[in-house]
Amino acid sequence: MTEVMLDTTPEVGPAPTPARRRPAPALPWLVPAAVLVALLLTTGTPPWAVLGYAAYFLVAVLLPGTLVHRAVRGSSGNLAEDLGLGGATGLLLTIAGWALAAATGLQALLPAWPLLIIAVFLAVPALRRHWRIADPRPLPLRWSWALAGAVALAVLSLWPTWRATPLPPADASWYPDLDYHLALVREMMRSMPFQVPEVAGDTLRYHYLSDADMATASMITRIDPATVLLRLWLPPIIALTALVTAALGRQVTGKWWAGALGGVLAVAGLPLVLGSPITALGGNAISYISPSESYQLPLVGLLLVIAVDALRGRAIGPAWVLIFPLALACAGAKSSGLPPVVAGLAAAGVAMAIWRRDRLRTALALFALVLVAMVIGFQLFAGGGAGTLAVSPLAIMFSFAPYRQTLGAYDLNNGALPQGIAHASAGGLAFVAALVAWWLLMQVSRLAGLALLGAGRARRDPAAWLLAGVTVAGVGGMWLFWHPSASQAYFWLGVLPFATVLTVWLLADRAPSRRTVVAGLLAGAVWAVLAPKLGGAPEHTVASWSLALLRPLLLTAAVTAVVVAVAFWRGRGTWRALPAALLAAVLGAGVGGFADRVATDLPKALHPATLAKPAVGRDEMAAAMWLDRHAGADDIIATNVHCLLPQAPGTCDARAFWVSALTGRRALVESWGYTDQALAAAGTNGKKYFLQPAPYPARFALNERVFAQGDPADVATVRDTYHVRWLFADRRYGPVSPELARAGVVRHTAGPVTIYELVDPPR
Repeated sequence: MTEVMLDTTPEVGPAPTPARRRPAPALPWLVPAAVLVALLLTTGTPPWAVLGYAAYFLVAVLLPGTLVHRAVRGSSGNLAEDLGLGGATGLLLTIAGWALAAATGLQALLPAWPLLIIAVFLAVPALRRHWRIADPRPLPLRWSWALAGAVALAVLSLWPTWRATPLPPADASWYPDLDYHLALVREMMRSMPFQVPEVAGDTLRYHYLSDADMATASMITRIDPATVLLRLWLPPIIALTALVTAALGRQVTGKWWAGALGGVLAVAGLPLVLGSPITALGGNAISYISPSESYQLPLVGLLLVIAVDALRGRAIGPAWVLIFPLALACAGAKSSGLPPVVAGLAAAGVAMAIWRRDRLRTALALFALVLVAMVIGFQLFAGGGAGTLAVSPLAIMFSFAPYRQTLGAYDLNNGALPQGIAHASAGGLAFVAALVAWWLLMQVSRLAGLALLGAGRARRDPAAWLLAGVTVAGVGGMWLFWHPSASQAYFWLGVLPFATVLTVWLLADRAPSRRTVVAGLLAGAVWAVLAPKLGGAPEHTVASWSLALLRPLLLTAAVTAVVVAVAFWRGRGTWRALPAALLAAVLGAGVGGFADRVATDLPKALHPATLAKPAVGRDEMAAAMWLDRHAGADDIIATNVHCLLPQAPGTCDARAFWVSALTGRRALVESWGYTDQALAAAGTNGKKYFLQPAPYPARFALNERVFAQGDPADVATVRDTYHVRWLFADRRYGPVSPELARAGVVRHTAGPVTIYELVDPPR
């Protein structure tokens, strides 16, 4: 059998422009930079912090990463892709430097780590050539404008959230996960072994490398960790995700415009909305409240770029050295990020066993390296959250409002087959099947690329099988597993950019002309903005939800039918281009839907709601920050803050992580909602994991007696047995005994907070 080889030589732009026009490629990137600076300054970010972080990212991440990437993989011929892939490499180098510092206790030397790499490339003659692009192959300016516009739009989408999440000290109601990650950032500034900040002494098992990356930035720049987390860290990750995905798209398709489209959709795309009252689960891969989800994207993208080269038979040389540590970093970034890649490599291996056995060893080597990294990563990073993952088909349905408000109204989402499905009538099962079909249809922009495996030149390309395996595994992980907080959805969220690249590849493979693509993209984007929302919020019935989801589909189908009829009327040439135009419209609708959402949310940012009862007050935050400035680096605190406010009688939502987050100190017992013990107890007595009782009941009871009674013997026990140095007492969270003033020394008061220091007794 004669094999048809696929020409995937990347399409490049025109010849280099005259000298006077060379600055032009940088011009588009001034737009997202200007948008970012404006939004940061209007949301309270200190100007010196903006400049400092920009300098840090350029010198400590982009520059050393780009130099190393060029040394191991060569240059792509254009600076933007080099910086994108180099930036992802820089993230890996940053984690390597942090790990060395955390293992040795030499965090003070962290600023020297990137400088050492730069110095090597200056001192070694053979490495100096990597400071420039020897064979420039510039991309069209349209490529830069498209990606820069998408990054600017994605950054603009953060503004409402930034306005609702003020920097401390402030009256605020932060999303609990932000407090949790801030506490982890502070923990990553210590030396190994790491502990759970909210329950001192417990070993930390979590995919914390995103927090380690932020900790490194804070330690090098001296910028407050809260400012890094809440403002400065995510925008560069967005830009890297767009650039790495664009490089992957151009690599697999050989077309610059396809790469640009993939990069745009990676950061500024949604599934189809079409005027529906809800968006299909799995909207955008970039998540402000889940730094780990966003952080994994450029790392996984770089891993896929290297894997594509290897699977296609290109010699990757020194890049083999990157594969295992890069895969391990992916495992430590997000526990759900690497399994789809393993599945994709397995699919590529099967394809090569059928069509290209001469490359099977390469596929097996890639698969083995990544699989071993996943296994080791699970041992190093995965905690109770990953350990509670269980096989439970359709458990994700509980996250669908149409199901949760109808058949699933009494489900516990406890790992068993959803009760609303197990006991559903024939009509109920039909409703469930329709919801699944609706989700698949809404996600068609991420799933259509699977058709590449059915026909065409790409069906024998191992890269297509790799991306298809990643896509299918992402879908399967979401629909086959159960997690107490529905975190199985991250299997799908983490592969969205790469699944979309596969669909863009299908479009590039079938589109008769670029004009067809542009027309389809514009039509889809316009419809996404103009599609009317038919009806208000549905009633909590199967019939009401069915109609609410069906009406937008019928209207869109009618509009599509008119377009098809016009295409047939125009003649054979027009309707032959119709499938590609419709696929482009689906992709364009994703960008249009994202832009429409941003435009809808911006007025909320202009007039943010005033918090009547903030979860945490300005005085409380200021008191915690005072303790951060005055406590020893390894001091342990005790606090009576455990539950989110307000709380119902007899319940405790144990996700109040703000004391350990803002003090930067480990707590005897603060909040335990995300501990291994709480996650393992999910569903006990019909309660969610964060409503479970505190671990270590005796320790918790002692902690509570200290604040409520102030008994000197109890205070002495927490001081001498548990090495507690400070008491952080907040009257909003429970009674505070006046006896504490005799058992400890009052060091600071602010609003409802009193801070006591427990001094050692005289000898």
